[in-house]
Amino acid sequence: MIKQIQQSDLELCLSVIQESFADVANEFHLKKENCPNHTSFMTIQNLLYHWNSGFLMYGYYNGNVIVGYVSLEDKGKAVFELRNLCVLPEHRHKGYGKQLLSFCKMKVKELNGSRISIGIIEENTVIKKWYTVNGFEHIGTKLLDQLPFTVGYMECFV
Repeated sequence: MIKQIQQSDLELCLSVIQESFADVANEFHLKKENCPNHTSFMTIQNLLYHWNSGFLMYGYYNGNVIVGYVSLEDKGKAVFELRNLCVLPEHRHKGYGKQLLSFCKMKVKELNGSRISIGIIEENTVIKKWYTVNGFEHIGTKLLDQLPFTVGYMECFV
């Protein structure tokens, strides 16, 4: 079941986010020293900042336990950025990520949005393919001095 996150759930969400993105950090050799802003190193201050900035936050619950997380940031002009979509490793390959993504598409439509954008690690071919299969189109890349990877940009019209 997908439910809107309450502020009291942020610590639990942080654990889900950090654990879910840890394998990505390991695969791409991301450390606090070379990529301190990677999602796997997110802090409660970062998550509170998102909360206070009006991000729409949702959890995927297996019973009473949060096993997945996603947020949406309203970028204006009917565009929403999908942020931190993740599922705990032991709960993957059960369709939870796809359900979270479908939920976000529906939510964006409800909010009169027309497009969802996302930034990914371009070299992560598995996640790039997953988003493509789920309706996203690759629209470009960017090299940022502070990041040890290429940022890939994708979007989906809803």
